[in-house]
Amino acid sequence: MKPAQFEYFAPTCLAQALELLEEHGDDAKVLAGGQSLMPMLNMRLARPNVVIDINRIPDLDYISPAPNGGLAIGALTRQRTVEKSDLVKERIPVLAAAVPSIGHFQIRNRGTMGGSISHADPAAELPAICLALDGELVLSSASNQRVLKAEDFFLAPLTTAIGPGELLTEIRLPARSQEWKWGFQEVCRRQGDFAMVGAVSLLQMDGGGVCQSACITMFGVGGTPLRIGRAEEALLGNRISDGALQDVSRIVSEELDPDSDIHASAAYRKEVGGVITRRALEAAINSVNGDDRA
Repeated sequence: MKPAQFEYFAPTCLAQALELLEEHGDDAKVLAGGQSLMPMLNMRLARPNVVIDINRIPDLDYISPAPNGGLAIGALTRQRTVEKSDLVKERIPVLAAAVPSIGHFQIRNRGTMGGSISHADPAAELPAICLALDGELVLSSASNQRVLKAEDFFLAPLTTAIGPGELLTEIRLPARSQEWKWGFQEVCRRQGDFAMVGAVSLLQMDGGGVCQSACITMFGVGGTPLRIGRAEEALLGNRISDGALQDVSRIVSEELDPDSDIHASAAYRKEVGGVITRRALEAAINSVNGDDRA
Protein backbone atom coordinates (compact mmCIF):
# COMPACT_ATOMS: atom_id res chain seq x y z
CA MET A 1 0.00 0.00 0.00
CA LYS A 2 0.93 3.66 -0.20
CA PRO A 3 0.52 6.28 2.51
CA ALA A 4 -2.20 8.87 2.41
CA GLN A 5 -1.12 12.30 1.22
CA PHE A 6 0.70 14.46 3.77
CA GLU A 7 2.76 17.63 3.92
CA TYR A 8 6.48 17.03 4.56
CA PHE A 9 8.90 19.22 6.52
CA ALA A 10 12.61 18.59 7.19
CA PRO A 11 13.81 21.15 9.76
CA THR A 12 17.56 21.54 10.25
CA CYS A 13 17.52 22.69 13.88
CA LEU A 14 15.55 21.83 17.00
CA ALA A 15 13.91 25.26 17.21
CA GLN A 16 12.40 24.83 13.74
CA ALA A 17 11.09 21.36 14.60
CA LEU A 18 9.46 22.59 17.80
CA GLU A 19 7.86 25.54 16.00
CA LEU A 20 6.38 23.14 13.44
CA LEU A 21 5.07 20.88 16.20
CA GLU A 22 3.50 23.84 17.96
CA GLU A 23 1.88 24.98 14.72
CA HIS A 24 0.48 21.62 13.63
CA GLY A 25 -0.11 19.88 16.99
CA ASP A 26 -1.91 16.55 16.77
CA ASP A 27 -2.02 16.77 12.96
CA ALA A 28 1.73 16.07 12.84
CA LYS A 29 3.85 12.95 13.20
CA VAL A 30 7.59 13.00 13.85
CA LEU A 31 9.82 10.91 11.58
CA ALA A 32 13.09 9.77 13.17
CA GLY A 33 14.26 6.25 12.28
CA GLY A 34 10.90 5.44 10.71
CA GLN A 35 11.04 1.76 11.63
CA SER A 36 7.55 1.93 13.17
CA LEU A 37 6.08 5.00 11.49
CA MET A 38 6.76 4.06 7.86
CA PRO A 39 4.89 0.71 8.00
CA MET A 40 2.01 2.44 9.79
CA LEU A 41 1.89 5.12 7.09
CA ASN A 42 2.03 2.58 4.28
CA MET A 43 -0.78 0.51 5.79
CA ARG A 44 -2.68 3.75 6.54
CA LEU A 45 -2.89 2.91 10.21
CA ALA A 46 -1.49 6.42 10.69
CA ARG A 47 -2.82 9.24 8.49
CA PRO A 48 -1.14 12.46 9.63
CA ASN A 49 -1.61 15.67 7.70
CA VAL A 50 2.01 16.61 8.38
CA VAL A 51 5.25 14.61 8.74
CA ILE A 52 8.18 16.36 10.43
CA ASP A 53 11.48 14.65 9.57
CA ILE A 54 14.02 15.41 12.32
CA ASN A 55 16.95 13.50 10.79
CA ARG A 56 18.71 16.71 9.77
CA ILE A 57 19.00 17.94 13.37
CA PRO A 58 22.55 17.00 14.47
CA ASP A 59 22.07 18.33 18.01
CA LEU A 60 19.88 15.32 18.90
CA ASP A 61 22.50 12.67 18.09
CA TYR A 62 24.92 12.11 20.99
CA ILE A 63 25.94 9.94 23.92
CA SER A 64 27.38 12.06 26.72
CA PRO A 65 28.65 11.19 30.20
CA ALA A 66 26.49 12.75 32.90
CA PRO A 67 28.02 14.34 36.02
CA ASN A 68 26.46 11.66 38.23
CA GLY A 69 28.23 8.88 36.32
CA GLY A 70 25.27 8.04 34.12
CA LEU A 71 24.56 8.89 30.50
CA ALA A 72 22.61 11.48 28.55
CA ILE A 73 21.55 10.12 25.14
CA GLY A 74 20.10 12.27 22.39
CA ALA A 75 16.76 11.10 21.09
CA LEU A 76 18.05 10.81 17.51
CA THR A 77 20.96 8.54 18.47
CA ARG A 78 20.80 5.35 16.43
CA GLN A 79 20.36 2.10 18.32
CA ARG A 80 23.39 0.65 16.55
CA THR A 81 25.51 3.53 17.86
CA VAL A 82 24.42 2.70 21.40
CA GLU A 83 25.10 -1.00 20.81
CA LYS A 84 28.69 -0.29 19.75
CA SER A 85 29.45 2.45 22.28
CA ASP A 86 32.28 1.68 24.73
CA LEU A 87 30.90 4.37 27.02
CA VAL A 88 27.54 2.58 27.21
CA LYS A 89 29.23 -0.77 27.84
CA GLU A 90 31.27 0.77 30.64
CA ARG A 91 28.58 2.79 32.39
CA ILE A 92 25.29 0.98 31.64
CA PRO A 93 26.13 -2.54 30.45
CA VAL A 94 22.55 -3.78 30.74
CA LEU A 95 21.58 -1.31 28.01
CA ALA A 96 24.41 -2.50 25.79
CA ALA A 97 23.26 -6.09 26.33
CA ALA A 98 19.61 -5.37 25.56
CA VAL A 99 20.03 -3.34 22.35
CA PRO A 100 21.18 -6.30 20.16
CA SER A 101 17.78 -7.90 20.83
CA ILE A 102 16.01 -5.02 19.05
CA GLY A 103 15.03 -6.33 15.61
CA HIS A 104 17.93 -6.96 13.25
CA PHE A 105 21.04 -4.85 12.71
CA GLN A 106 19.49 -3.22 9.62
CA ILE A 107 16.66 -1.99 11.85
CA ARG A 108 19.08 -0.79 14.52
CA ASN A 109 21.10 1.07 11.88
CA ARG A 110 18.11 3.40 11.37
CA GLY A 111 16.06 2.98 14.53
CA THR A 112 16.58 5.68 17.15
CA MET A 113 16.53 5.65 20.92
CA GLY A 114 13.89 8.36 21.13
CA GLY A 115 11.76 6.84 18.40
CA SER A 116 11.45 3.47 20.12
CA ILE A 117 10.76 5.01 23.51
CA SER A 118 8.19 7.46 22.10
CA HIS A 119 6.45 4.67 20.18
CA ALA A 120 6.05 2.83 23.52
CA ASP A 121 5.37 -0.63 22.19
CA PRO A 122 4.74 -2.72 25.33
CA ALA A 123 6.92 -5.52 23.94
CA ALA A 124 9.90 -3.26 23.21
CA GLU A 125 13.16 -3.49 25.14
CA LEU A 126 14.09 0.18 25.54
CA PRO A 127 11.02 1.32 27.51
CA ALA A 128 11.64 -1.54 29.97
CA ILE A 129 15.30 -0.59 30.33
CA CYS A 130 14.32 3.03 31.01
CA LEU A 131 11.87 1.95 33.70
CA ALA A 132 14.31 -0.50 35.30
CA LEU A 133 17.05 2.13 35.51
CA ASP A 134 14.75 4.90 36.84
CA GLY A 135 15.47 6.85 33.69
CA GLU A 136 14.28 10.36 32.94
CA LEU A 137 12.86 11.63 29.66
CA VAL A 138 13.33 15.24 28.57
CA LEU A 139 10.35 16.67 26.68
CA SER A 140 10.88 19.94 24.81
CA SER A 141 8.41 22.34 23.25
CA ALA A 142 8.73 25.77 21.68
CA SER A 143 8.03 27.43 25.02
CA ASN A 144 9.03 24.93 27.70
CA GLN A 145 11.06 21.92 28.73
CA ARG A 146 10.06 19.33 31.31
CA VAL A 147 11.59 16.15 32.67
CA LEU A 148 9.50 13.06 33.45
CA LYS A 149 10.42 9.89 35.27
CA ALA A 150 9.99 6.78 33.15
CA GLU A 151 7.29 5.53 35.51
CA ASP A 152 5.20 8.60 34.63
CA PHE A 153 5.99 8.56 30.92
CA PHE A 154 4.48 5.26 29.72
CA LEU A 155 0.70 5.43 30.06
CA ALA A 156 -0.82 2.66 27.91
CA PRO A 157 0.02 0.65 24.77
CA LEU A 158 1.58 3.05 22.23
CA THR A 159 0.64 5.95 24.50
CA THR A 160 2.97 8.25 26.44
CA ALA A 161 2.82 11.51 28.36
CA ILE A 162 4.20 13.48 25.39
CA GLY A 163 1.84 16.41 24.96
CA PRO A 164 0.83 18.38 21.85
CA GLY A 165 3.78 20.35 20.54
CA GLU A 166 6.31 18.32 22.55
CA LEU A 167 9.25 16.27 21.36
CA LEU A 168 11.32 13.75 23.30
CA THR A 169 14.82 15.20 23.01
CA GLU A 170 16.96 13.37 25.59
CA ILE A 171 17.08 10.16 27.60
CA ARG A 172 18.86 10.36 30.96
CA LEU A 173 19.98 7.11 32.57
CA PRO A 174 21.59 7.26 36.02
CA ALA A 175 24.70 5.31 36.89
CA ARG A 176 24.73 2.10 38.87
CA SER A 177 27.68 1.34 41.10
CA GLN A 178 29.83 -1.75 40.59
CA GLU A 179 27.94 -3.36 43.47
CA TRP A 180 24.90 -3.69 41.20
CA LYS A 181 24.51 -6.80 39.08
CA TRP A 182 22.09 -7.20 36.22
CA GLY A 183 20.41 -9.74 34.00
CA PHE A 184 18.40 -9.48 30.79
CA GLN A 185 16.22 -12.20 29.26
CA GLU A 186 13.49 -12.39 26.64
CA VAL A 187 11.57 -15.03 24.69
CA CYS A 188 10.70 -14.45 21.02
CA ARG A 189 9.32 -16.66 18.28
CA ARG A 190 12.36 -15.81 16.15
CA GLN A 191 15.47 -13.77 16.81
CA GLY A 192 14.66 -10.14 16.10
CA ASP A 193 10.93 -10.47 16.76
CA PHE A 194 9.20 -8.49 19.46
CA ALA A 195 9.39 -10.21 22.82
CA MET A 196 6.47 -12.34 23.91
CA VAL A 197 7.88 -12.07 27.44
CA GLY A 198 10.97 -10.28 28.71
CA ALA A 199 12.61 -9.42 32.02
CA VAL A 200 15.27 -7.03 33.30
CA SER A 201 16.72 -7.66 36.75
CA LEU A 202 18.94 -5.41 38.84
CA LEU A 203 20.39 -6.57 42.16
CA GLN A 204 22.52 -4.99 44.84
CA MET A 205 23.93 -7.46 47.36
CA ASP A 206 26.29 -7.16 50.30
CA GLY A 207 29.45 -9.19 50.81
CA GLY A 208 27.46 -12.01 52.34
CA GLY A 209 25.15 -12.36 49.37
CA VAL A 210 22.16 -10.72 51.10
CA CYS A 211 19.99 -8.63 48.78
CA GLN A 212 20.05 -4.93 49.68
CA SER A 213 18.02 -3.64 46.73
CA ALA A 214 16.24 -5.19 43.74
CA CYS A 215 14.42 -4.22 40.59
CA ILE A 216 12.40 -6.62 38.44
CA THR A 217 10.90 -5.12 35.28
CA MET A 218 8.82 -7.09 32.79
CA PHE A 219 7.87 -6.30 29.20
CA GLY A 220 5.59 -7.97 26.67
CA VAL A 221 3.15 -8.88 29.43
CA GLY A 222 1.01 -5.74 29.76
CA GLY A 223 0.14 -2.40 28.23
CA THR A 224 3.37 -0.86 29.53
CA PRO A 225 6.59 -2.18 31.05
CA LEU A 226 5.90 -3.30 34.62
CA ARG A 227 7.83 -3.24 37.89
CA ILE A 228 6.93 -6.27 40.00
CA GLY A 229 7.13 -4.71 43.45
CA ARG A 230 5.92 -7.74 45.39
CA ALA A 231 8.69 -9.89 43.89
CA GLU A 232 11.28 -7.21 44.65
CA GLU A 233 10.15 -7.05 48.28
CA ALA A 234 10.45 -10.84 48.59
CA LEU A 235 14.18 -10.56 47.85
CA LEU A 236 15.06 -7.70 50.18
CA GLY A 237 17.07 -8.66 53.25
CA ASN A 238 17.36 -12.29 52.17
CA ARG A 239 20.13 -14.43 50.80
CA ILE A 240 19.15 -15.31 47.23
CA SER A 241 18.87 -19.09 47.34
CA ASP A 242 17.20 -21.55 44.99
CA GLY A 243 14.18 -21.43 47.26
CA ALA A 244 14.03 -17.65 47.12
CA LEU A 245 14.25 -17.71 43.33
CA GLN A 246 11.46 -20.26 43.17
CA ASP A 247 9.28 -18.02 45.37
CA VAL A 248 10.00 -14.98 43.17
CA SER A 249 9.16 -16.96 40.04
CA ARG A 250 5.82 -17.96 41.57
CA ILE A 251 5.06 -14.39 42.67
CA VAL A 252 5.74 -12.99 39.21
CA SER A 253 3.44 -15.54 37.59
CA GLU A 254 0.72 -14.64 40.12
CA GLU A 255 1.15 -10.89 39.65
CA LEU A 256 1.05 -10.83 35.86
CA ASP A 257 -2.29 -10.26 34.15
CA PRO A 258 -1.41 -10.34 30.43
CA ASP A 259 -3.69 -10.54 27.43
CA SER A 260 -3.79 -13.31 24.87
CA ASP A 261 -2.99 -12.52 21.24
CA ILE A 262 -1.94 -14.31 18.07
CA HIS A 263 1.58 -14.75 19.43
CA ALA A 264 0.91 -16.26 22.87
CA SER A 265 -1.86 -16.98 25.33
CA ALA A 266 -2.21 -15.21 28.65
CA ALA A 267 -1.51 -18.47 30.47
CA TYR A 268 1.72 -18.93 28.51
CA ARG A 269 2.90 -15.41 29.33
CA LYS A 270 2.14 -15.86 33.04
CA GLU A 271 4.05 -19.14 33.23
CA VAL A 272 6.99 -18.01 31.11
CA GLY A 273 7.13 -14.69 32.93
CA GLY A 274 8.08 -16.47 36.13
CA VAL A 275 10.67 -18.63 34.38
CA ILE A 276 12.24 -15.68 32.53
CA THR A 277 12.44 -13.68 35.75
CA ARG A 278 14.30 -16.48 37.48
CA ARG A 279 16.75 -16.73 34.57
CA ALA A 280 17.36 -12.98 34.62
CA LEU A 281 18.05 -13.10 38.36
CA GLU A 282 20.36 -16.09 37.96
CA ALA A 283 22.26 -14.22 35.25
CA ALA A 284 22.69 -11.29 37.62
CA ILE A 285 23.84 -13.47 40.52
CA ASN A 286 26.19 -15.75 38.62
CA SER A 287 28.06 -13.20 36.57
CA VAL A 288 30.21 -10.26 37.60
CA ASN A 289 28.47 -7.98 35.11
CA GLY A 290 25.28 -9.93 34.57
CA ASP A 291 26.20 -10.89 31.01
CA ASP A 292 25.19 -14.53 31.23
CA ARG A 293 22.15 -14.68 29.02
CA ALA A 294 20.65 -18.03 28.08
